[in-house]
Amino acid sequence: MAKLVLLSAGMTGRAHELKVDKTTIGRVDDNTFQIPEPSVSSHHCEILLRGSDVVVHDLNSTNGTFINGEKVTESVLKPGQVLRLGQIEMRLEAENGGSAPLAGAATASSAPSPAKKPVDQTVVMQRGVKLDELEQGARSGFDTAGKGFSKKEDKANRIIWISAGVLGLIIIALILYAMSSIGK
Repeated sequence: MAKLVLLSAGMTGRAHELKVDKTTIGRVDDNTFQIPEPSVSSHHCEILLRGSDVVVHDLNSTNGTFINGEKVTESVLKPGQVLRLGQIEMRLEAENGGSAPLAGAATASSAPSPAKKPVDQTVVMQRGVKLDELEQGARSGFDTAGKGFSKKEDKANRIIWISAGVLGLIIIALILYAMSSIGK
């Protein structure tokens, strides 16, 4: 059985075994393989098992689906190849844990392939704000005056509200005058 092994920082080693004919991958929890990362679309792609082939089909994702750096809409993913969804990279591994072809898959030749240089697959992931940073207040660079955040004054909005109040008082005064004139 083939599996997808995540390579990206913070998720390294996490894997998903491809057991069924169709595996959906995306950010939301109704996917077969959920990857809760902002660069992954809610329903990013699907993996289809067609005989001995593992086919990747992009589901109109925002950040694209790539196999070994090449953007694809639908393509066969071979063991050892790197699949990238947004900023997340994963490698297809065969059932033996290596990147050998899947059982039944044809190989181009039986001669051993030359050793490949390891590729640096370092991915820089953005991080959020830590709780203690929130408790400290504004970070340097944002607050140069030392006053913190303040509401911007909106003079046009203030003028509109004052005008509406004055107009309302005039209308009430006219109604009271009209009622007193009718009562006489």
